[in-house]
Amino acid sequence: MLLKAGHLCVEGVDINAEFPCSLCCGYSRLNTFTCFFLEFDTIRLCHKLSSWLCWIDDTIRLYVYQIGYAAIGVPNSRKLMEDIPNKVRDVLGIIVDVNLLAQDGKEYIEICVSPNTYSVNYRGEYHYRSGSTKQLLKGQALNQFLLKRTGITWDSVSIQDVAIRDLRNDSFDIFREQAVLSKRMDKKDIDSFNEQLLDSLNLLDHGMLKRAAVLLFHHNPKKWIPGSYVKIGYFETDSELRYQDEIHGSLILQADKVVDLIFIKYLKAEIFYRGVTRVEIYPFPKEAIREAVFNAIAHKFYGTLIPIQIRVYADKIIIANDCVFPDDWTVDDLMGSHCSRPYNPLIANTFFRAGSIEAWGEVLRKSGIVAQKRGIPCQNIWLKRKILW
Repeated sequence: MLLKAGHLCVEGVDINAEFPCSLCCGYSRLNTFTCFFLEFDTIRLCHKLSSWLCWIDDTIRLYVYQIGYAAIGVPNSRKLMEDIPNKVRDVLGIIVDVNLLAQDGKEYIEICVSPNTYSVNYRGEYHYRSGSTKQLLKGQALNQFLLKRTGITWDSVSIQDVAIRDLRNDSFDIFREQAVLSKRMDKKDIDSFNEQLLDSLNLLDHGMLKRAAVLLFHHNPKKWIPGSYVKIGYFETDSELRYQDEIHGSLILQADKVVDLIFIKYLKAEIFYRGVTRVEIYPFPKEAIREAVFNAIAHKFYGTLIPIQIRVYADKIIIANDCVFPDDWTVDDLMGSHCSRPYNPLIANTFFRAGSIEAWGEVLRKSGIVAQKRGIPCQNIWLKRKILW
């Protein structure tokens, strides 16, 4: 690689951004950072590395090269060869390879940084590079980043101060009944005690209940996870609410209650008689509504602490739930054939074992086909502010 005066080059990273600061400034192009510094500072270097390490997935090489009125290389290279690895180790807790190279009689330093499986912080702070900006991660964004970096899903985090004996048997009874019909679990696991059943569903962590277990089987999960319930409202127009309900309890109980309540209270059926038999036809097929409701409950991001909201109109139903959409997906991907990538894999697996949802990413297409058979237009889906409508 030919180095120009003042270049700090990064190989293996596709980025197009600017980095103005006292350490480096200039522009970047494909796989190359272009910058220079007037006075090298290892602390600022650690600050930069902490943000790069939050998103790189390949080894990067940093080439440190000083410039004044003319290119002068790195005059104190021997000292930097000791200072850089020691300071990076002390501040970031990682080991980097530092090499002294030369070009045209001028020395420069190569720093090789490999991606880390864990999160690297800078003095207790986590920084993330987004576009041309370096963002300080905090709140929900920090939680999501740490979970993603450690390979832990949100619903697999354990909860203290709640025991298996606190879970209600009615939720277990419903699950066992549905699992027997679906035949997606071994009978010996279904007939086992609650603790063994939870363990077979991977809902225990060294005897402690995971978030998924509390949500699925506890009668009051909102004590630990506020917003883990469903709101239903009937609207004449977008601004005219006529009546509403809230459905609480375990997710296993909520799912069927929501579907039943929608058809009993919120939808009007046309009635006609076939001979002496009374026949009721609802404006929406129950199979499609059931698929949509179960999908929303299983895949909601409960960390936002906002309930699922269902708005029922005379001619449409809107189901809105906060979600964490895969980074490389669009709504078109969701509506087409795709692999199942649930945000809550433990919750989704439990509903799958009960026969409530599928594991092939075909829920929305299936509900659309059911609706089309009844002559109802296919549903519209859009993503707005991380809420799936």
